[in-house]
Amino acid sequence: MNRPTTTLPGDPPGGRRAVAVWSIGVAVYFVAVIFRTSLGVAGLDAADRFHVNASALSTFSILQLLVYAGMQIPVGLLVDRLGTKKVLCLGAVLFTAGQLGFAFSPSYGTALASRALLGCGDAMTFISVLRLGTRWFPARRGPFVAQLAGLVGMAGNLVSTLVLARLLHGLGWTPAFAGSALAGAVVLVLALLFLKDHPEGHEPEPFPHQGAAYVRRQIVEAWREPGTRLGMWVHFTTQFPAMVFLLLWGLPFLVQAQGLSRATAGELLTLVVLSNMVVGLVYGQVVARHHAARLPLALGTVAATAVMWALTLAWPGAHAPMALLVVLCVVLGACGPASMLGFDFARPANPPERQGTASGITNMGGFIASMTTLFAIGVLLDATGDDYSVAFCAVFVLQALGLTQILRLRSRAARRERERLVASRVETVHVPAA
Repeated sequence: MNRPTTTLPGDPPGGRRAVAVWSIGVAVYFVAVIFRTSLGVAGLDAADRFHVNASALSTFSILQLLVYAGMQIPVGLLVDRLGTKKVLCLGAVLFTAGQLGFAFSPSYGTALASRALLGCGDAMTFISVLRLGTRWFPARRGPFVAQLAGLVGMAGNLVSTLVLARLLHGLGWTPAFAGSALAGAVVLVLALLFLKDHPEGHEPEPFPHQGAAYVRRQIVEAWREPGTRLGMWVHFTTQFPAMVFLLLWGLPFLVQAQGLSRATAGELLTLVVLSNMVVGLVYGQVVARHHAARLPLALGTVAATAVMWALTLAWPGAHAPMALLVVLCVVLGACGPASMLGFDFARPANPPERQGTASGITNMGGFIASMTTLFAIGVLLDATGDDYSVAFCAVFVLQALGLTQILRLRSRAARRERERLVASRVETVHVPAA
């Protein structure tokens, strides 16, 4: 059987207390995702409000993701050094301020600054939630807990698609975005009052943090692990097709290129989110039971995504049939859960005191790919007169690059993981009974 090790020395016990504390951290991430994806349902409104073209519109999401990706290693270091609670609370303050600023922005420039602030706060949430999971739950539950966190994040995307979209069109720009910012204040209060970094008796061992030398050592040692790099490229290759679709270009593609109404397009975006939630549960359970399934699941998702985009973009008629668009959206729903598999390569490759840094490196991958693709699609749309069939071909270029790196690193990462597993088993045998 391909099961990971069951219980390691010093494993936290899990239980109801763990679920309660972890849920508070996940609630912060849930709200961050609502704010992050709010532009996906407001893209056409933003273009009208700020009088911008496709390239300028994509700059909103690109800048937000640029800040997010650039913050991943610093945030990982902060989590390793300061703990989860402080970083999550700071993130909640920043993304709430960014959402409020976006609500009242009178110009394109101030709106850009607000999205950058939002991206900075958003960047502090997911790595913190991953660290919270490793501190409160046994290692064997790691893959499922991580997938469950991703599922809750997609529920935030669902709220953005269903609730925020209705508020936007019913109440208008400022009331909708300002009203949603109240959720940020609520989760900030919950985190301040009830969040704890770890259960009693499971404090991490003190680790020296010596300024720049510590930072360099953490980054270099995490990067040297093939599992960290493989995790980053898995995240890079799998996440961005759905992220680009949900974050900005899905609604314009479905409305302008496929001739659907906004209501129908919104239903298809919702289908992506629902598919993500279902597939996330399946992937989490499969990997928790069969660790060797990680790479086949990731590669299968990449292949299925490429095939469905190729069929959709190459369809000979003016519009792809609804059945094909439905299947495309279902397959795109698997991209988020597949990207979570990247953390399952990085986690066993690094010791506990380096988990935040390794997760930060991994998490950069998908957001760098998303940022690059968002920009490329915007430029190609302007250059081709809104030819979506050409613009979305950028997806295949990024997938090819990522797939090449995954195949290059997989053997080294697997060999190194086996070595660490054998070493941990030997260490477990020699641990004296309590």
